Amino acid sequence: MPTPYPDPAPSADHGDAEHVFTDAGWTRLGAGDWAIALLSPDGQAVARISPFDPTGPYTAELYLRTEHTLLVPRLYAHRRLTGGGDLMVMERLHPVDPSDAAGLHRLLLEEDESVAELTRIVRAIHERALAELPWCGPIDENPSNVMRGSDGRLVLIDPFYADGPALYATAASDPDAVVTGIPEAERRFMTEIPLAESGPWEPADRETMRLGLAAADARHRLARASTLDADEGGR
Repeated sequence: MPTPYPDPAPSADHGDAEHVFTDAGWTRLGAGDWAIALLSPDGQAVARISPFDPTGPYTAELYLRTEHTLLVPRLYAHRRLTGGGDLMVMERLHPVDPSDAAGLHRLLLEEDESVAELTRIVRAIHERALAELPWCGPIDENPSNVMRGSDGRLVLIDPFYADGPALYATAASDPDAVVTGIPEAERRFMTEIPLAESGPWEPADRETMRLGLAAADARHRLARASTLDADEGGR
């Protein structure tokens, strides 16, 4: 049975979700570039909370569709958070030796019979993500994307990701392109990702990007309003 976990309000964003879990006794386990991880009181489950993660639904779909293969983490809950964030509650995983990780990646790359179904579904979901998500990256073959479950099995985690360097470089140099590509409601907190591995990200730089995106949003709202006014006037 999965560890009991709290249920944030439907309107919760990533900050609200973190508070709900910490109030229930979950503690900070670590952070990556896109999310933080909170450990359940009994140490058996982890909540992954991201302020902004476009690929979260694709990853959750992969975990659910391939759960029976035992090659992905057990996912207990998934939901989107207000502002484009993502929450997953899953079994606790542990690091593996890089050689073990490379071995699983090699099997996936070679479409070995033992992982054939997982390979097929990973590629199918990724093809859809490439078609639906601006700045979707390639399948991630980093050794850190393989971990070990509490029962000792190797599992593939987070094979899909947004191309952060390209996305954030565009947000800094051409915020209108980001505003056009990703709805405002799905990137409200994109400047609040932890960047614990690739950082540091200076607060002033975050604020500059946030202001640039807000200005671009304002321009696009004004342009839409002008278009609607013109359409109404032509009727």
